[in-house]
Amino acid sequence: MSTDLAYVTETLARARAEVGKVIIGQEAVIDQALTAVFTNSHALIEGVPGVAKTLLVRTLARVLGCAFERIQFTPDLMPADITGTNVFNLARNEFVLMKGPVFTSFLLADEINRAPAKTQSALLQAMQERLVTIDRETHALPPNFTVFATQNPIEYEGTYPLPEAQKDRFLLKIQMECPDREEELNLARRMLGADAPERVLAAGAVEEVLAADELPRLRAVIETLTVREELLTYVVDIVRRTRKHEAVLVGAGPRATQAMLLASRVTAALDDRDYVTPDDVKAMARPVLLHRLMLQPEYEIEGLGVGDVIDSILRETPVPR
Repeated sequence: MSTDLAYVTETLARARAEVGKVIIGQEAVIDQALTAVFTNSHALIEGVPGVAKTLLVRTLARVLGCAFERIQFTPDLMPADITGTNVFNLARNEFVLMKGPVFTSFLLADEINRAPAKTQSALLQAMQERLVTIDRETHALPPNFTVFATQNPIEYEGTYPLPEAQKDRFLLKIQMECPDREEELNLARRMLGADAPERVLAAGAVEEVLAADELPRLRAVIETLTVREELLTYVVDIVRRTRKHEAVLVGAGPRATQAMLLASRVTAALDDRDYVTPDDVKAMARPVLLHRLMLQPEYEIEGLGVGDVIDSILRETPVPR
């Protein structure tokens, strides 16, 4: 293993450990959040209230030395509230740009599905090109700009489903479940003492493992990990099967293929390897495809879930040796 890759693996392990000081359990969730950051992509986080979605992103920003901003999406939120606007300065007799919260490294779009499509679309250009156009003038966002968008899976009143084009721009969908009994018991004990998760973060007990300007170099190392030709074929076959499955109304597009390859490389680095295996691809198939597939209504009525379809596709697709 190269010295550079060893440093990446060590950094990922340290980031895992530091985030774990605040987020109890949720190891897979932490790994998936790191995957989004180290591929310079975006993530959709879904979970019921109280499972630490916001706390996860805040902690991750602290650990990776990145600026953090949060937007609470509401039905009356306007695009200018996200991007910013030009305001006339009487003293200088000119318009001055008042930057919105989108000008940051880690942007938490909280309950993104509570805002109408017009407001949600304000993030499209930012997520795809890391640029924002305000009054016909284009502004660059920080190179580490990452959107973590949260949504509640059980509330439908007053919500607006995300457009397919916007969902496709999220590398993966992170599902945060409630902790198991032992983890919830541990959380209850900590809440009675000085090591409650929020207090740990506020007290500065979480260490910064690297500076924000180091992230591009680490990403460049991850891009050198070996992906065999057979694995490329494997990934393409998985994605293409989503378009032909009888239960699927809308399958995954080419961006899903790219996302699975990028995510699989980070999974390999997390596992201290300089090459990608079929297991890495399988591990990332569900989070990459969950938000990209739309099922036929009759299959949804029968209780079939998107996860069930993905599992079926993985079983049917020949695994390279």
